[in-house]
Amino acid sequence: MPLTVAIVQSNYIPWKGYFDLMRAADVFVLYDDVQYTKRDWRNRNRIKTPQGVQWLTLPVRVKSRYLQQIREVEIAEPLWHARHWASLHANYRAAAHYDTVGPPLAELYARCAGLTHLSQVNALLLRGVADLLGVHTPLVDSSTLGRCPGRTENLVHLCQALGATTYLTGPAARSYLDEHLFKEAGIAVQEFDYAGYPPYPQLHGPFDHHVSAVDLLMNTGAQAVRYLDRPAPAAP
Repeated sequence: MPLTVAIVQSNYIPWKGYFDLMRAADVFVLYDDVQYTKRDWRNRNRIKTPQGVQWLTLPVRVKSRYLQQIREVEIAEPLWHARHWASLHANYRAAAHYDTVGPPLAELYARCAGLTHLSQVNALLLRGVADLLGVHTPLVDSSTLGRCPGRTENLVHLCQALGATTYLTGPAARSYLDEHLFKEAGIAVQEFDYAGYPPYPQLHGPFDHHVSAVDLLMNTGAQAVRYLDRPAPAAP
């Protein structure tokens, strides 16, 4: 039976393309037993404010922990969730669908209280935001599937562990992916294209696609998933 798997590091309230990749897969693997990268999307994302696009950064412990895996990264401030929700409330309370989207998001942030690790937070918010978008793809932690040496080799291993027939990957993988190894394993490789998303009504200045999907939800509500659809390419 055909099964498409995507494998991506967990991100903090990521942009809409992340969730579009998720909905295109049958199983979405959170690649959390790889090295954490600082100043990246793992613990921060961008939101719209009256002062322009700003970063919302989840504080984590990284000093002298250069080789820690994503799943090992600890939260540095216990009350970060209240501060982040206050920022989202302040900047999106005038959004068209705040009254319907705000309460479930506030509940998600309240549930972050007491979580000690970045991966726990990301998994909780990813599942919650995906559900609000109508994306219900199962999430699996890569650490539950074991590892093998080699960058591409481990991706093949994860796909095999799940019985995948297709590996769905982003365009950034071109620089390192050895597709021959997938071919040998009988797994097709399909590149996901993030181009062509339509704009949506958005607060606070010029339109920007590359902000958290929370922005999409606050501004479009139940219609948010429609803005993940793109027109089919014209026939040659």
